[in-house]
Amino acid sequence: MSNSSCVINAVGRFPNLPGFVTAQGRSSADDPSGFVFEGCSIKGNGEVNLGRAWEPYSRVIFKKTYFSEITPQGWVAWRAANDPSTTTYAEVDCKGPGADTSKRVPWMKNLSSSELYEFSFASFINSDRWVDKLPIIS
Repeated sequence: MSNSSCVINAVGRFPNLPGFVTAQGRSSADDPSGFVFEGCSIKGNGEVNLGRAWEPYSRVIFKKTYFSEITPQGWVAWRAANDPSTTTYAEVDCKGPGADTSKRVPWMKNLSSSELYEFSFASFINSDRWVDKLPIIS
């Protein structure tokens, strides 16, 4: 396992019922929100789903993340069940025993370089430079 910026410890309450790491919601394609995890590690005490669509335009990206045990399908359409193609769920350069995408849902996205840039720190997280304005604590 590599050095991680964040560690998510997914501990399920029910041994045979996988939980969810995320439940992101966007009610329209114009909503600018979403979750981007880069350089993280997801581990736990059993299989877990990466996310479920809280709303039809749910958007979650895992990039360069270590996955211990992820369900084979990885993602659940939930409230986007009528048209899961409206969601943006992606895994990019992930590693670990749970990173095998061969059995993931067919509507998981393969993002191009330009689409990935849209979700980079500079473009997505800090586009209005709010992080640069945070006070420095010494």
